[in-house]
Order: sequence, then C-alpha cells, then structure tokens
Amino acid sequence: MATGKFFQEVEVPQQKSQIQNHLLFPAVLSPAATDSSVCVLEDAIRAEKAWLECLLNERGAILFRGFPVTSPDDFNDVVEAFGYPEAIYVGGRASRTKVVGRVYTANECPPHMGIPFHHEMSYVPDFPTKLVFFCEEEPGKGGETPIVLSHIIYERMKEKHPEFVARLEEHGLTYIKFAGDEDDPSSFTGSSWKSAYKTDDKSVAEERAAKLGTKLEWMGNTAKVITGPVPAIRFDKESGRKTWFNSLSASYSGPASEKGSNRNTTVELGNADPIPDDAMEDLMKILEEECVAIPWKKGDVLLVNNLMVLHSRRPLLKPPRRVLASLCK
Repeated sequence: MATGKFFQEVEVPQQKSQIQNHLLFPAVLSPAATDSSVCVLEDAIRAEKAWLECLLNERGAILFRGFPVTSPDDFNDVVEAFGYPEAIYVGGRASRTKVVGRVYTANECPPHMGIPFHHEMSYVPDFPTKLVFFCEEEPGKGGETPIVLSHIIYERMKEKHPEFVARLEEHGLTYIKFAGDEDDPSSFTGSSWKSAYKTDDKSVAEERAAKLGTKLEWMGNTAKVITGPVPAIRFDKESGRKTWFNSLSASYSGPASEKGSNRNTTVELGNADPIPDDAMEDLMKILEEECVAIPWKKGDVLLVNNLMVLHSRRPLLKPPRRVLASLCK
C-alpha cells in the first residue's frame, strides 16, 4: 500500500481494482499523524509533490480524506500548494461563479439533475490537465461525483463497437451548442456566450472562440457554437494507452425518437454522420458499470487527472450539497 511521510493510504468500500498489479482506483490518502492541520497539509503537498504526481499518474485520481479543510479559503490554499498553473475557463459550457481566488462553483444547474460523464473541456485545445474538487457541505443523500478510468471505456467500446470506434478515431467529433446571451441555470451546459468568452462584444467573442477552434454563427442574440472536428480518442503518453477523451455522453441529445428535446447541445461525427444510438446506449451502460462513486464527506479534496479520468455528477436526493472546483493546467 502506497504511503508517504505525511500521508497514509487507506481503503474505502467503493474503490475498484482497475489498474495493473491490482491497485485500487482511486487512491485514498489520510493524515499519517494525528496533529494534522491545513498548514500541515499544504506543507506536506509541497514536500511530497513528486510522490503525489507519481501516484496521480499511476491511479488517475487521489481522494484526500480526513484533513481539516473546512472553507473555500482553505481549499484555495490547498490548490495553491500543488503549484499547478490555473486553467482559465474560456469556452466552457457550465455556469460557474468565482468564490475566492482560484475556487469556483462546480456547476450551477439544479442539484437534482445529474451530469453525464465527460472529460473537462475536451472540446477545446487548451483543456485543463487536472481538476480539484472540494466538499464544503456533504450531501444528505446522493450527489456523488462518479469517476472512471478513460482507457477502460476505450477498450470496452472498441470491443463492443469496433467500427464506431474506428470512425471516431478517423473523424473525431463536432460539438454544437446554442448559447443565449444570459446564463441558463436550468441546464448543465447553460453558460451564455458572454460568460463563455468573457465579453459582451460579439466580435470579441468570435475572436476568442476562433482561438479555440470554434465558430460562432449568430441568430439574433443567440450563438450557434460549432467546435470541431476535434479528436475523440487521445493517446496518454504517461500510461501509453488510448483514452476515451471526449464529452460525447454529455453532448448527445438522445435517441432519434427523443431528438428535438430542450437540450441545447448536440454532437456528430467529424464527417457530419450521426452518432449511432445503439453505441450510445452501450456507452452509458459501460460507464455506469465501470465507475466508482464514493460518497462525499465534508472536507474531502479530490484531485483528478483530466487526461486519464472522466467524471460526472449524480442527482442530489437529499440536501444540502456544496462541492467547489478549481481547474489546473
């Protein structure tokens, strides 16, 4: 079992043995000493940065549990201790509000709504490589943040739908979103074009979108945001594996019989072919079968390698719940 000078690895029931040598996913670290404090945690992160980096690249995610991280300010200090540059949320699809420093709300859509699996900002070239989540208020029931190793999804989908995966690798994906000029908090992809591109000037928004490989087409004050084709499968150099690096399940608008619903996003293959409904049905099942959903506890900090791991959100069944986030390059 992995351990450092300041940390000890512990086990929780929800972990899975999904990695070579039967290593558990994710890694869960608790204080090695009883006199832990936020300052001790910050110093420990700095002192054991190399070891934590190796552990993150080996496991894909690390849950820090049992440390006295109690406030957004504490969390911001912990994020700063890791020393990763901040990833600016330009072109993002979620409605998010700055809380303090580098700390933001994770997604402001209603908590009873689930959020499908995705790699954060997989539709832009300058996506964050690491995500950090913090549980300020633990859920009464539900509201987990399931995570899953992306290479496992790639391997299982390639086995189940080899032709579809081959087309994904050849053509990539094109994402389409309809963004108004005001945030829509009822949608998990509800950011306005003004919020997404940090401007209320259409021409500036177009310029900033273009730098991300995105085209804006205007319909009054609504922007049709077209991104792609962009890769849907990536090669992770650290692990030497191909990963299911996309936001397909979060952008898919449902089977043909359900299309035309109030979803503001859609996705197609890079050659404009539709996404096969049977492949999506199997993808959703595989994601649920392979994921790990550890119930949040107050003070939890979850560090995620965005290149290796997809994440989602389960509906909140009993309030409260407050999970904050920070994105890192």
